[in-house]
Amino acid sequence: MTTRLTATSLLLLSRTLRRGVTSRIPPRPFGIAPLGLELSAGIIPRAQSRLAFSTASRDPGQQEPPPAMDSPIKVVSHLGSRGGEEGGGAAIDAGKSARRPLSLWPGMYHSPVTNALWEARASIFERMMDAGNGAADDDAGEQRAPTELLVKTPAQSRTSIVYKFATDDILREQYRDPWNQVRIGKLLEDLDALAGTIAVKHCSDEDSTTRPLLVVTASVDKMELKKPIRVDTDLKIAGAVTYVGRSSIDIQIEVTQVDQDGDNQSDPIALTANFTFVARDSKTGKSAPVNRLSPETEREKQLFSEREARDKMRKRKREEQKGGLENGIHKLRAEAERLNALLAEGRVFSDLPALADRDSILMKDTRLENSLVCQPQQRNLHGRIFGGFLMHRAFELAFSTAYAFVGQRPCFLEVDHVDFLKPVDVGDFLRFKSCVLYTQLDNPEQPLVNVEVVAHVTRPELRKSEVSNTFHFTFTVCSDTLKNGLKIRNVVPSTEEEARRILERMEAEGLCN
Repeated sequence: MTTRLTATSLLLLSRTLRRGVTSRIPPRPFGIAPLGLELSAGIIPRAQSRLAFSTASRDPGQQEPPPAMDSPIKVVSHLGSRGGEEGGGAAIDAGKSARRPLSLWPGMYHSPVTNALWEARASIFERMMDAGNGAADDDAGEQRAPTELLVKTPAQSRTSIVYKFATDDILREQYRDPWNQVRIGKLLEDLDALAGTIAVKHCSDEDSTTRPLLVVTASVDKMELKKPIRVDTDLKIAGAVTYVGRSSIDIQIEVTQVDQDGDNQSDPIALTANFTFVARDSKTGKSAPVNRLSPETEREKQLFSEREARDKMRKRKREEQKGGLENGIHKLRAEAERLNALLAEGRVFSDLPALADRDSILMKDTRLENSLVCQPQQRNLHGRIFGGFLMHRAFELAFSTAYAFVGQRPCFLEVDHVDFLKPVDVGDFLRFKSCVLYTQLDNPEQPLVNVEVVAHVTRPELRKSEVSNTFHFTFTVCSDTLKNGLKIRNVVPSTEEEARRILERMEAEGLCN
């Protein structure tokens, strides 16, 4: 027997089936990765979130736990069963997380580590939201701004992450580059996310009626790679607050990895990084004061003194720039002489190209560029594009620029400086432009290639483009390639604007007399 269905009947049937299926599918919170992230006790479970992020309410007579006893955030890539008590290192429960608003879920693009860190960070905001909902019947009706600053120790913000590369095949594959080392660009994401989590922990307090501060990355002062980071050996990154200003927070992070042969005598530190965050009031957007810092150990006091001296020197330089007319004239004359010296070879390329130095190349001939439209999956907890994602994209473009310039695989050495000038929003048209800014060829055994990447937020509707970020990376080449006769060319500017960019960077690095 054959039954005929009209178009109207088919439409009604499909709608009915669709409603029935949809009603049986539980909502999936935005940002939940398909990989289970196993976190150590006291980090994720909401019942312990206050203990994990603020220990100001502990017994005054109780001693601060040593730095080595911090609870590391362990990251794995496989699905794990809950097994055990609620707070016993359970995997993220997507069902329990469904109650969290979308604003507290970052995008799905990020690595397992950034997902784990943002899970930990979101517990603070959840606590604040719950307190705000509980106070809805009060006269205040909303959370108030923090009124009293606490004094915290670096140990209270110290956080670490453990990468089980030796035993977790999937996690290892996520971070492996073609040369069996860790993808530095992906690691930059994790470092930025960890630094942000540390900043949030330092700014939090025990008063659940105060609204949390927003912390944003202001700059990366220095990130130095001390040795190659392997992807087949376990890795750990750990950091803590080292210095605070009125609204700024300096954080130092160390990446450690024991050599593959298990030699504990060698220095396990593979990379160090220094981040600066600034705090903003979550309602007004204005700068907000942060909790004070009280270093305890000799190492913490030393780091505090070093960062304090650096902060004073930076302020002194700003004052000197506002100095008298005579100093300004002298500086302009010296700068004009250096500009002319830099432009001398570039003018030969323009005016007498047949006579130009064959060992030199114009800066404009080293350029690369790529672009993208920023997607919701790339945002952070505050709805802006994640700074670690920007550093990741900038690094990979810088690596490609150095690769094309050298003709061999470059070796990353350090991030010289990163400025976060303007926030980048979802939907922005972002353009990354890179070039080899200058080379340092004084040491033939380790020639240096300095690459600049500038990110522009472009708005075609307004015919407008603004610089949002500047990045400076330093690369070198492997010694074996130098033995085979590889020669690095000198980079020269062809315009005054290019020469000024070189001078500014050299002055920042202390390379100008």
